[in-house]
Amino acid sequence: MKLSLAFHEDRRQTALLLTLSFTIVAAIAFSEYLTHATLGVAAFWPANAFLAAGLFTLKGARRTVLAGVFVLSHLTVSLLAGDELLSALLYAIVDIGEAGLVWAVCHRFWNGAPRVRTMRSLAQIPAITTPIALVSALVCASAFHFGYGAPFVATMIDWFLRSALGLAVALPATLVLIDAEHRRAFHPPLTEQLLLMFGVGTIAVLCAHPAAGAPPVLIFPVTLAAAYRLGARGAALAAFLTIAIIMPLAVSSGSSPFNATQDPVVQARTIQVFTSVLFYTCLAAGLAFGQQNRLKRLLLRRELLTRAARGRALAATEAKTEFLATMSHEIRTPLNSVLGFAQLLAAREDLPSDARRQVNLIDSAGAALLTVIDDILDFSRVEAGQIELLPGPTSAAALLRDTVAIMAPEARAKGLSIDVKIIDPVEVLHDLDADRLRQVLINLLNNAVKFTEEGRIDARLIIEPGDIEDRLRFEIFDTGVGIELDKQGLLFQRFSPADNAPNRLHGGAGLGLAIAKALVDVMGGKIGVDSVPGRGSCFWVELHAPVAEPGPTPEPAKPPAPDAARILIVDDHPINLEIAAALLTMVGYEVDLAENGKQAVEKAQSAAYDLILMDIHMPLMDGLQATRAIKTLRTPNGKAPIIAMSADALPRQVERCYAAGMVDHIAKPIQREVLYAKVERWLHPRPDAEAAI
Repeated sequence: MKLSLAFHEDRRQTALLLTLSFTIVAAIAFSEYLTHATLGVAAFWPANAFLAAGLFTLKGARRTVLAGVFVLSHLTVSLLAGDELLSALLYAIVDIGEAGLVWAVCHRFWNGAPRVRTMRSLAQIPAITTPIALVSALVCASAFHFGYGAPFVATMIDWFLRSALGLAVALPATLVLIDAEHRRAFHPPLTEQLLLMFGVGTIAVLCAHPAAGAPPVLIFPVTLAAAYRLGARGAALAAFLTIAIIMPLAVSSGSSPFNATQDPVVQARTIQVFTSVLFYTCLAAGLAFGQQNRLKRLLLRRELLTRAARGRALAATEAKTEFLATMSHEIRTPLNSVLGFAQLLAAREDLPSDARRQVNLIDSAGAALLTVIDDILDFSRVEAGQIELLPGPTSAAALLRDTVAIMAPEARAKGLSIDVKIIDPVEVLHDLDADRLRQVLINLLNNAVKFTEEGRIDARLIIEPGDIEDRLRFEIFDTGVGIELDKQGLLFQRFSPADNAPNRLHGGAGLGLAIAKALVDVMGGKIGVDSVPGRGSCFWVELHAPVAEPGPTPEPAKPPAPDAARILIVDDHPINLEIAAALLTMVGYEVDLAENGKQAVEKAQSAAYDLILMDIHMPLMDGLQATRAIKTLRTPNGKAPIIAMSADALPRQVERCYAAGMVDHIAKPIQREVLYAKVERWLHPRPDAEAAI
């Protein structure tokens, strides 16, 4: 690869040397024979600029070869044009010195070859080359004044304009033509390039030839069109072509449209100014179009990178979701057996006390594991922005008391006292999401119980009335271990338990407080902690909630009426079937079993069921397919409520169940109270529930 790159670079350098050598010879001949007559000095001298450009871009011995070509062709053309040998030598020495000085100063200024890609760099080149041209003009004027008696000022002006114009125009144009970036920026068809250059040449001839009489201003539109379609390279080519046509025609004719009423010297000066303005107008436009094109390509590249990054992010999110779904399902399935049989054993009357204690320990450990799984799923919902609040008329004081009552047995089991204090001067209902707020308070209370070995826990609610919304502040005090100041900032971050030592005494995934903070943020509130190590902590939540009108009093739940209820349980796992059947049979429901979706459809065709509990992942026919098939039956079972009973618990998995025609979802492991409540709800729905269906 390195050899190939070196070979191609060597070929490029050789081609560049040949091109510049030919260009220098042609430029010297053009200047001497076509623009020399009127002023006695060439009106336009680009050869020095071509040599300087070659010194920038060529390497090693090729620079010396190019300088030799320059000197030899300079001397030859000057002698053929009638100059004396001494004058020809002076011209060659001054010009090669000027080109070398331009190369040295620019190389030092740019720390390398200048690149004409912006308006700033375009303006910097004449700012550097013009003083150098003035120095060379002073040298030549002095030599001709003292050696030949030529007028000093006139000679200096002629030489200065000749050199300054050539460097200011030809050097940036040559650098643009050599720069690969400008070659890559525009790729019009070759036919279009040739047509544009033909148009530029035609208009230049019409404007410069005395017989045509076309106004010179017509050159600008066509050269700007070349700049628009071809970029900076097109502008440089158009400028070179225009100068190559206008200069000899206008200078030699003596009656060109360029200030034709004036003497030839004034006309020559007008042409020099015109070509300078034309060149910089076109090249500035070409650079602007090139910059716009580069920005478009950069924007497109960034858009592609953004799309690729977004695709990778979506793929990562999808992979994470699939991983959570798989792990949740794989953990919940065996945990269903653990908790299910623990509940069945705990319900037995003949169980010895020590065995009952051990069963309760199994149930507690399984519940703790289920809490960790639920926390992970809750946090995934928070990250996905799938938490939706369902506010309703809520008594904040009653909610706090109920939440404390839930945690009281666990606190008292550790010998801790737990008390509630309410400061509520208004005693009204507030518009709150009771379930989500309860989840936050349970997390805070559970945290307090976990990290407090002795002492007390106090829960306090302070309500401050407001004009539009009331301010609610919940505070959970404990006399536990406290939290170091440097760790308090990490408490509400995910997977950052306060007790993170390798031998820590307290379990947990470090998600509870992170979920609590996310929920409080969704509610528009604040959550924080004040703690002193060794003396305890105070976790607090502040919310603003409007006063709500009391809602209708809910009807008391009806007791199960299993006599007329027949339930079909569908699951491919024998243990899950046994647990569900035992829990429902225990309270008197009549139960039938199916081991897959196909069996469930067959049973639904031949027998009547009041309710169907359906697993999702099963052989032959999964639960979603079975549900759709049952819903198409014309038998009464086609209208029987079907409840998903599955370890698929992620939001999108639950949504698929509803989309298939299921009316509810019970997540495994099955909680006895949840199972009974949902079965009773759909066996004896209230009128508002029927309307919702």
